[in-house]
Amino acid sequence: MTLLGAILILVGAFFTLVGAVGLFRFRTLYARMHAATKPQMLGLLCLLSGLALTIRTWQAVLGCVLILAIQMVAAPVASHLMGRSAYRQGLADGPELVVDELAADTDD
Repeated sequence: MTLLGAILILVGAFFTLVGAVGLFRFRTLYARMHAATKPQMLGLLCLLSGLALTIRTWQAVLGCVLILAIQMVAAPVASHLMGRSAYRQGLADGPELVVDELAADTDD
């Protein structure tokens, strides 16, 4: 179990690193938001699973599950709100918006 926990921690660290590199490498706002949420959540899932397997107490498992549940709710909501705010301020317009479905909802 300790070996599996260590492997999961390393895999989680790798996904977190990939997400951080994506923040610097991607050019558009929406691609950066994708890099900030998707691999980070998978990395956090692996890290917390590895931590729970390594520590092996009910308090640690409960804490890891609670942290993961809060992050799984908060991260997509925060990403959505940042994207909508950037769109409304005109920071997200550009050639990457092929289909603009939000324009019909925000007729100001």
